[in-house]
Amino acid sequence: MRLRRPVLLLLVAAILVVFLAISAVLARVFSVDGAERAAIVSLVQAEGRGDQAGMLRQLFRCTSPACRARVAEDAAKLKRPGHVGIALINPSAGFALTGSLGTARVAWYAQDPRPVVQCVKVRRTGNALIGFRIRLLELSLRMKTDGACPARY
Repeated sequence: MRLRRPVLLLLVAAILVVFLAISAVLARVFSVDGAERAAIVSLVQAEGRGDQAGMLRQLFRCTSPACRARVAEDAAKLKRPGHVGIALINPSAGFALTGSLGTARVAWYAQDPRPVVQCVKVRRTGNALIGFRIRLLELSLRMKTDGACPARY
């Protein structure tokens, strides 16, 4: 009987380790949506303030003259007084164990009750084991409230 107890304890310990490892991986996968949302919120808050430099910090590799001009245009057209509030964010991807490229949709407002609706191209790199990195690649112009995200920005 004494031989069975150490085997049982070893089995329970192994199950506990597997459970904790799976929990850690799932926590990482589920938290990537929150990181994406936070990055998008920072981007549209900068846009609502008319902060071109803040927008450029959020957009990955926006160094071309065309990209910078687009950011300047967005910042000038969509600058709003007051606090930027988020009405809705649809993330670019759902549950994924690896990286992805997708389009998120965001609706935001500031004093004006009509929402500003835009799409954000998002790249998630990494995987559930090593972690994810969120990169915002492009921001669309303002679109109709019920409009679909454009294929090209």
